[in-house]
Amino acid sequence: MSLARETGLNIAHAAPWLQNSSLELDDNTFPIFAARQEQISHALKTLSVMGLSELGAIYGTARDQSLYNTEVERIAASMQLKLHAFPAGGELRLLGQKMTPRTPAVLLFVGGTPELAEFTQGLEKQSRQRYIVALADVNLQTMLQMGAARNTPVIATQPVPMVNASMPVVRSYRETLARLFDEPPTPLSLAGFIAARYTQEVLSEVEGPVTRQSALAAFQKRSTLDVGGFRVSFNPQRRSSTYVTQTMMTLDGRLIG
Repeated sequence: MSLARETGLNIAHAAPWLQNSSLELDDNTFPIFAARQEQISHALKTLSVMGLSELGAIYGTARDQSLYNTEVERIAASMQLKLHAFPAGGELRLLGQKMTPRTPAVLLFVGGTPELAEFTQGLEKQSRQRYIVALADVNLQTMLQMGAARNTPVIATQPVPMVNASMPVVRSYRETLARLFDEPPTPLSLAGFIAARYTQEVLSEVEGPVTRQSALAAFQKRSTLDVGGFRVSFNPQRRSSTYVTQTMMTLDGRLIG
């Protein structure tokens, strides 16, 4: 957004992926997926319902920690969860090896797929069973391909429906994916499909030639749309969805919604 403003790009930024809810939106940005903070809140609410009293926070990089630690602390405090944040910036495999029996059994991981894979490798020889809660930055299938340890269950939040859901847009996605690509369904590619369908719906409302200006004007209407069961409806803060789901990767590599 900053770069677009600096360079004077007067174009529609449709369905940005993994944006921050603390960022004040401009007239050209149209997020339809839940922000990182909403994913964190959803994950911690689920854990607090299970009777969890304390939580560890692991950050993939020092930058991740500087961006999100304050928000994680705020959400944890609002749910009466005691938070143990671990310093970021070192070797994640080594950090995993340093976990002690007193370290919380549930760890919130804020970072990308390679960083999480490295961290799980450090946990591999830990005697205490732990659970990792990750955000949509993480692709669980890719994480396994990168050699992640399988003895630690990982729960990943996603701002899209489950890839095996019966929602019309998900069925259409699976049919299209099977017809055009030789790859398994993933939340990330489903998000791309939903973003494209949303863009198609908005552009179909343009009267006359589709230009940069007419496309931007169509998005700025912020119309309420039903994209095959995925509802897009903007609030006064110019944001749409707070929809979040969770997927758990079991010890044998299966994904459970």
